[in-house]
Amino acid sequence: MKAMIYFGTSGFSYDDWVGNFYPAGIPRHQWLAYYAREFNTCEINSTFYALPKAANIKAMVQKTGEGFLFSVKANQEMTHLREDNAEVFQAFCQVIEPVIAAGKLGCILAQFPYSFRLTRENWDYLKLLKERMGDLPVVVEFRNAQWLRDEVFGWLRHLELGFCCVDEPPLPNLLPPLAEATSAVGYVRFHGRNSTKWWKHEQAYERYDYTYNAQELSEWLPKIKKLDRMSDRTFVFANNHWHGQAVDTIRQLRVMFD
Repeated sequence: MKAMIYFGTSGFSYDDWVGNFYPAGIPRHQWLAYYAREFNTCEINSTFYALPKAANIKAMVQKTGEGFLFSVKANQEMTHLREDNAEVFQAFCQVIEPVIAAGKLGCILAQFPYSFRLTRENWDYLKLLKERMGDLPVVVEFRNAQWLRDEVFGWLRHLELGFCCVDEPPLPNLLPPLAEATSAVGYVRFHGRNSTKWWKHEQAYERYDYTYNAQELSEWLPKIKKLDRMSDRTFVFANNHWHGQAVDTIRQLRVMFD
């Protein structure tokens, strides 16, 4: 495994990981430290739903060792609402300051919804996003395949915004499994291929209930190697988190790179 490829999961604090990844009886406040013994990166997804206190983020930083990097998901008001949200950007940057100060910020993940289509207004919003984030590294995840155009990749490169590659169900208008890097950060998210539950589900986790097999993951080896060549560092995250399936996904991938 190359030093500049970081393998981790999207989130770490899941009750259903107890017994599947975390030993029974381990206190919740020790979960991240236990996680960081095996993995060198993690996506913080909780910031998408609500901004925590900076002290809570600082505590997370202190539970990880040297060389560990975080990807922090942008708050939903920054990506889904997009109106009168300048103060949210400021608050977000203040909250993640402990990660920045510790030198453990891998990047910020700005995940846009499927309804974020390729329009002039949204095109310009990407520029506003970059301006408000300043010099912080940002990776953009599109959920709508309308954005898969050469001129969009060029615009992202101009803005120094990264592009998030995804593995997800092969459904109409979702992104295919392509490998592209538009900044110094390469990025891949494995969402699973649960086509049945992607649009129709009672609970959000059902969308990510999927177990990858070795053949499916091996399809990504040349793609990840390509990203590694194009980027200064590459992050590979598994988001099929139900019952710890993400852990198995990343373990399989790491073995393939050893």
